[in-house]
Amino acid sequence: MAERTGYPDGAPCWVELATPDAAAVSGFYAGLFGWTCQDQGEEFGHYTMCSLDGRAVAAISPAQGAPPAGAPSSYWSVYLATSDVDAGAATVEANGGKLLAPPMDVPGFGRFAYATDPTGAAFGLWQAGPFSGAQLHDEPGALCWSEVTTTDGAAADTFYRALFGYEQEQTGDGAAFDYTVWRIGGTEVCGRLQMDENWAGIAPHWMAYFAVPDCDAAVRRVTELGGALGYGPFDTPHGRMAVVSDPAGAHFTLCRRPG
Repeated sequence: MAERTGYPDGAPCWVELATPDAAAVSGFYAGLFGWTCQDQGEEFGHYTMCSLDGRAVAAISPAQGAPPAGAPSSYWSVYLATSDVDAGAATVEANGGKLLAPPMDVPGFGRFAYATDPTGAAFGLWQAGPFSGAQLHDEPGALCWSEVTTTDGAAADTFYRALFGYEQEQTGDGAAFDYTVWRIGGTEVCGRLQMDENWAGIAPHWMAYFAVPDCDAAVRRVTELGGALGYGPFDTPHGRMAVVSDPAGAHFTLCRRPG
């Protein structure tokens, strides 16, 4: 298993679902990915930790207040690792982003902030304490990729490069398909997709990809559990994928890795 005990600055390290009814969708994800979903109780705002074989992979949280501008009432958030969340928050504001939640401690876990980039995509910053983030990566049922999907690819590239110093490479043609892969120390960690006219009405956002052993079977399971297929399945050089949503409308991508 691809177990993780830490993440370099700028790497997606945690994903969290905000939803109006955490208890209801917990069953969906348990049925789809085999997660064990444990409500942490009223003391922790009924935050639900999701795990595979005892290893934390994600969380489900009751939605608090209004969602980010343009976001549905239920949505996945991607958190990027940082060794200094306060410095990261200052960099966000200095480069045209907006803090939605200033840096604050999560006792016994770490420190976080939540923000939007200049294009409107919301994301989190996570500074590890005892908890560094997802303990599995790129395994069935765990996060395997993340990307910011935006209306202004150049602005997003500039903002996140200022935040984390990503090495960014255009892997599309820059026109019909505008995609940049972001690396840290030569290792691919996440990416950026420029939306075109086919994305009309969809707000900029970070997309979470979860690995599955069989994409087509996983799509069937999504619909059996009350979710919906948005697009796909389709083949790419990086695997077979499908964009789906849970019963509350939160979108995410299923990915069967090649090989």
